[in-house]
Amino acid sequence: MDDGLITPPAHEPTVAEPPSVDVVTDALRTVIDPELGSDVVTLGMIPSVEVAPDGAVTVGVKLTIGGCPMRAEIKRSIEDRISVHPGVASVKIDWGEMTPEERTAAMTTARWNARERAPETAIGERCRIVAVASGKGGVGKSSVTVNLAAGLAASGLAVGVLDADIWGFSVPRLLGVDQPLEAAEVDGRPRITPNRLPIGDGMIEVVSTGFLVEESTALMWRGLMLTKAVEQFLRDVAWGDLDYLLIDMPPGTGDVQMGLARLLPRTSLVVVTTPALAAQRVAQRAADMARRSFLPVVGVIENMSGFVCEHGEHHEVFGSGGGQALADAVGAPLLGSIPIEAALADGGDIGQPVILSSDGPAATALRAIVNRLRDEVVPMVPSTDGIDMAGCSARLLAAVETALSEADAQSAD
Repeated sequence: MDDGLITPPAHEPTVAEPPSVDVVTDALRTVIDPELGSDVVTLGMIPSVEVAPDGAVTVGVKLTIGGCPMRAEIKRSIEDRISVHPGVASVKIDWGEMTPEERTAAMTTARWNARERAPETAIGERCRIVAVASGKGGVGKSSVTVNLAAGLAASGLAVGVLDADIWGFSVPRLLGVDQPLEAAEVDGRPRITPNRLPIGDGMIEVVSTGFLVEESTALMWRGLMLTKAVEQFLRDVAWGDLDYLLIDMPPGTGDVQMGLARLLPRTSLVVVTTPALAAQRVAQRAADMARRSFLPVVGVIENMSGFVCEHGEHHEVFGSGGGQALADAVGAPLLGSIPIEAALADGGDIGQPVILSSDGPAATALRAIVNRLRDEVVPMVPSTDGIDMAGCSARLLAAVETALSEADAQSAD
């Protein structure tokens, strides 16, 4: 019976078109490798993407190592990002492993990206940051750091000292400072107040875990806690308007070194070694790690370079040539050699840096290194307060303005 109603024709359900390879690739850019901190496409982990007409998507994934512990997480992230597209029927992953060359390229890319995304710290923009590092312990790195800081402060500068050697802290004793760290509210939030030590017309501001625990206390912290401690010293300390920040690094190439490269990518590295060639080869690893993290190695300091007895004879107790060999190997200048002298060790024991209290050979060598560091290698950034505009950009702008003025005058004539 015709009831006058019109029955609409049946329609086939709409089937979404499969995504293009470019669309899938863009979706993969949101998948972050949990360990390297960059997306899998940028890291070169996606060698291929295929999309079949029926919506089957096949993604090639190269892991840094075959047994990567993050494989399951990466797999889940890829499937979650791609399967949400209405045109995707299935997702398949073809696993592979990077070659050593590809792995090196991925690590380089990850370090560069971390450098470009450095978090905000409390260190002013004009502050020059120098990390003092070594390949192993026992080369006098902390003593060198403290004396460099004291020498810079004695020339009227504001110098920060960050004791990043969390396990083996010794800076408080070397500087003769033992007051516990305190906190105060700054800009509406609690901040750690560094201990301050006036030196002449200058000032040293210093933070260390040594102000939090007794020197004989063993800190049983894992790598993540070490990195977090350094991060807190950089972000939650009320540093003043510093000219320089010297960082006493732990020996070796571990978590703190990698964390510093991420937090302060404008850091310059000075490597301390001894004359022994074996020590030089170990110290070269610290320089290599810095460069892999895009931190410039600006100089080498040779400590314990020899002993001059009371008769004026020079004795090479720990060998010779290590400092210059390291400088040649890393392409950085040898800033100076510090001889063995009892006054250097004695000054550290009583908290009086030898650079301030002696005219002996060690103090003389340290002063020369400070002058070279300040005047040549890592020169101070001038203050922009008032009319002081001696920076490179300001000089360039002034030169351009002068040239334009001269050109206008010539055209007017």
